[in-house]
Amino acid sequence: MSAVLNFKSHLTDLFAQALRTVAPEHEGATVLIERPKQASHGDYACNLAMQLAKPLRKSPRDIANALIAALPKSEVIAKVEIAGAGFINVFITAAAKQDVVHGVLQAGAGYGHVHVGQGRKVGVEFVSANPTGPLHVGHGRGAAVGDCLCNVLHAAGWNVTREFYYNDAGAQIDNLTLSVQLRCKGITPDDPAWPESGYRGDYIADVARSYMAQETVEADDQHTTGKGDVNDAESIRHFAVAYLRREQDLDLRAFKVEFDVFSLESALYTDGKVEETVKTLIASGHTYEQDAALWLRTTDFGDDKDRVMRKSDGGYTYFVPDVAYHLDKWRRGFVRVINEQGSDHHSTITRVRAGLQALDAGIPQGWPDYVLHQMVTVLKNGEEVKISKRAGSYVTLRDLIDEVGCDATRYFLAARHPDSQLVFDIDLAKSQSNDNPVYYIQYAHARISTVLAQWGGERLSLLHADVSVLDSEYETQLLQRMIDYPQVIETAAEDLAPHLIAFYLKELAADFHSYYNASRFLVEDEKLKLARLALIAAVAQVIKNGLALLGVSAPEKM
Repeated sequence: MSAVLNFKSHLTDLFAQALRTVAPEHEGATVLIERPKQASHGDYACNLAMQLAKPLRKSPRDIANALIAALPKSEVIAKVEIAGAGFINVFITAAAKQDVVHGVLQAGAGYGHVHVGQGRKVGVEFVSANPTGPLHVGHGRGAAVGDCLCNVLHAAGWNVTREFYYNDAGAQIDNLTLSVQLRCKGITPDDPAWPESGYRGDYIADVARSYMAQETVEADDQHTTGKGDVNDAESIRHFAVAYLRREQDLDLRAFKVEFDVFSLESALYTDGKVEETVKTLIASGHTYEQDAALWLRTTDFGDDKDRVMRKSDGGYTYFVPDVAYHLDKWRRGFVRVINEQGSDHHSTITRVRAGLQALDAGIPQGWPDYVLHQMVTVLKNGEEVKISKRAGSYVTLRDLIDEVGCDATRYFLAARHPDSQLVFDIDLAKSQSNDNPVYYIQYAHARISTVLAQWGGERLSLLHADVSVLDSEYETQLLQRMIDYPQVIETAAEDLAPHLIAFYLKELAADFHSYYNASRFLVEDEKLKLARLALIAAVAQVIKNGLALLGVSAPEKM
């Protein structure tokens, strides 16, 4: 038999066909297939009969019987039963479960991929740090969550564009410019003349030295050479922004994060997109003048109070270029946009969405989507680490990478729900113990690689292994866990929750370690040996695939 790689999708299709036969007028009803909590209730359950009872005015059990009778034949279904008031429980054949081993080995890196995205465009913006200093650990969490989310969405069939938006305009850039200019003049943060809002990290001195030495820096679309003129604030501004964009880019490369598009806030002004957006909002009738300021009536779109767009001094508030930027995304053809940002951006969501609705550009309500992450606390030797030698006032992403490595940093920053507070324990991340989830998962992959190396056979031959002998409790558990993997990807993509991949991998690794400790693989029985080797080779493939979604390596030796 040919392996079914996604039982849930397969059953969804079967019940959808049965629905068209039993109640064609309700073929648009949602077919929900779930895993029952109790094994005695089968491998999957469908509540479709319960949903249809009211509109069809029939008992759920009668509808369930009709659906079962109309189910197309499938070689993966052992039996179907009605339970309780009308739940339909489906039992999968042992052969179909066992054949997942062949399905995984044949699909390789593609195992687990689903097609819910159907190739539609989704733009994911993440990190989007101000170019005023090195990336801090909070940016690191955004980078890990955002990049993993992109990987998950790609695996779920979306056409993903990764985007970084630089806030290279405004007061913080003015503070950066002044800080570098003072350093160029030999004034340090210890000097009484140093402004309270100035940047104090050692990196400011590095920027100043490079500017005075007339070095050239390149950052994406910026190619700038230092002039060495301490009085040319505009040159210092351009150089400092380019320098720090380059430094952030180097940090992200060390973190294995790449972007397809870089957008600049300043370009929205120079290209006239901010002015165009403001004029469109005024023409929409949702603005008014008061106290020498221009206001947007965001209360028309659910906000608790109206918001200032243009201040009395003529400058725009920060959400105005955000609206212009998102209008540009919409015009670029993104049916879906997801912004991964720090939780401190929560207040901007309503304003940006209100501004987009006021434009009357056909943008759907609730667009864009947001994923907000909470703060990160870094511990070392049981105590909180608050500052970096390089940055001066915070822990940088590069500090963590240098301390524990890229793999552990990425896993730890992505492995919790973004909305939860995160404690990054450096000692745990460096430990080679089962308490360290990164080590625990990677060790499972390395253990399998070692067993397969000891065997020394041709791995392609495992595609033809007779897996019908895989019937122990440990083997059945591993088979079911691998069967669940495509659904984990689908759920992680649907809920914008890449941490579910980390949870899954930890459970899969636990299942394997239990199997490893209880079993022998290089046994004399050739049939049993090849079946078990095929099983663990499939487990290794799923671990490797899952770790790839997290941007973490799958070592063969540890």
